[in-house]
Amino acid sequence: MNEGDTLPTVEKTFSQDDVNRYADAAGDHNPIHVDPNFAAGSQFGRRIAHGMMIAASISEMMAQAFGQDWHKSGRMKIRFRAPVFPGETVRASGTVRSVRQIEDATEVAVSVQVTKANDEAAITGDARVRIE
Repeated sequence: MNEGDTLPTVEKTFSQDDVNRYADAAGDHNPIHVDPNFAAGSQFGRRIAHGMMIAASISEMMAQAFGQDWHKSGRMKIRFRAPVFPGETVRASGTVRSVRQIEDATEVAVSVQVTKANDEAAITGDARVRIE
């Protein structure tokens, strides 16, 4: 990996069934995610997907690019920018910001983001991984 390299993208479309299954798995049944009547009265006007479910697409992208090194040493710092609605398609992407030698490993820093089909950023942030 070199500075400026792009990572393979991960594209996902999350259905309301996916959101409901995530709510069950995470134990997060906030009505903004699962109750259409409650969500209709919210600032979003409809149900939204869980942010961490969407953020998992970044982790999937990093795992595809860095394999077990990501699972062992990866970390990310992200910011949620816009809601993702069930049925929307999102794309996780990343660009290598820096590659540096630290101790007996190489640390790769990546600018990451998840964008919606209209190119609006849903999540932005940074990820780091140590390659041994």
